[in-house]
Amino acid sequence: MSGLFELPEPRRVLLGEYPLWDEALALVNRDLAATLPAQEPLQLIGIPSYDEGVAEYVYVALANGEWHGNVLGPDSADTPDLALAAVTDAAQETVAECLWQAWPVCDEHDLGMHPREAGGQLSWCCAGGNVRREQAHIRAAVGALAGLVRPDRPHHKRRGG
Repeated sequence: MSGLFELPEPRRVLLGEYPLWDEALALVNRDLAATLPAQEPLQLIGIPSYDEGVAEYVYVALANGEWHGNVLGPDSADTPDLALAAVTDAAQETVAECLWQAWPVCDEHDLGMHPREAGGQLSWCCAGGNVRREQAHIRAAVGALAGLVRPDRPHHKRRGG
């Protein structure tokens, strides 16, 4: 018997249940792998709803099932653009709050980036370097951060050392 105020047990959403969210999460997980390689891929989890007409609430969670914040609204599963925007926002909220760090971070300015529509696609935007009064700039489309990450080069000498 469960207690009066116990939350229902989350379940891992199976691949294919929400195809547009799956596609969006695959793009976001590419960026997670490129920028936080020690992190396992994010996943979708479902929690039963008490609202009439809503079967479950779906969230983006860490691999261990921990999540925070934004529920994926049912309307966001209608089009690829809406799905990508919702999943990206939810993933960023979960990573930032559960891992206590900004994500993703602009490697040029060391600032957290946010998703923004640019040139017809959802992209990671950096506010720019405030000290030098630089303008905000787009780093890459969501899913394309791997092309910007500088690989570790262990055989190169470090400067100043």
